[in-house]
Amino acid sequence: MKKQTKEIVAFWTFRILSILVLGVLVWILEFIFVRGWHMLNWDFLTKMPEDGMTKGGIYPAIIGTLYLVAGSMLFAFPIGVMAGIYINEYTKDSWFKRFMKLMTNNLAGIPSIVFGLFGMSLFVKTLGFGDSILAGSLTLGLLALPVVIRVTEEALLAVDDSFRQGSLALGATKLQTIRKVVLPIAMPNILTGLILSIGRVSGETAPILFTVAAYFLPKLPSSIFDQVMALPYHLYVISTSGTKVEESRDMAYGTALVLVLFVLILNLIANAMRRYLGKKVKMN
Repeated sequence: MKKQTKEIVAFWTFRILSILVLGVLVWILEFIFVRGWHMLNWDFLTKMPEDGMTKGGIYPAIIGTLYLVAGSMLFAFPIGVMAGIYINEYTKDSWFKRFMKLMTNNLAGIPSIVFGLFGMSLFVKTLGFGDSILAGSLTLGLLALPVVIRVTEEALLAVDDSFRQGSLALGATKLQTIRKVVLPIAMPNILTGLILSIGRVSGETAPILFTVAAYFLPKLPSSIFDQVMALPYHLYVISTSGTKVEESRDMAYGTALVLVLFVLILNLIANAMRRYLGKKVKMN
């Protein structure tokens, strides 16, 4: 087979596979949207759930999910970025560095339900936080941590060493070089880790099942030690529990659509921040 023929075959293979992946994504979104769009109204988004969650709205679940995502990111993002900086900028190529990378990769592959059991054992029972926003946020933060670390490492590796050498040659310390030169250049790519983490923790059910999620709680939390409802767990419960499955099916599709839109909006905000920082770096 000639090189040109191989090139054409490879091109069309990649194109067909890309179209198939995009088609599946569109199919899933269309499936959820068609069945859930009629539920999207002001009452559904702002009212408390009623009648065993088969009626009313999902406002507490929306607020609870927002609290959990924000809390987990406040924990995972700074720690993950600092860990990525340490691994890439301060450790030399040795068995210790390879061990840390191996353990980070293994941590990323652990099933989420294991994180839930660990969070229940450590945060809920040992540290005495109980079923609370704090326990759930810390558990979700641990779940997102390896993603942030790995993306931070890759973002820092993408920064050309000439920037580091030039800064050091001008008399800057290593810390000043990282803070003033390397991080601003890498930050747009580091935010990719934030986007991926938000997408993962927003839809997790198992970790919050053991640490924070309430079955039916038609009120808003007053402190970080309160339980909350959350969209993933709310969707699970109304889809599988109770005797009014048919009546609650519309609410289940509506909740699924809200969860998808919730993740989409957060990702759009993070992408906007990434583009802004990217333009700022180019201007400088």
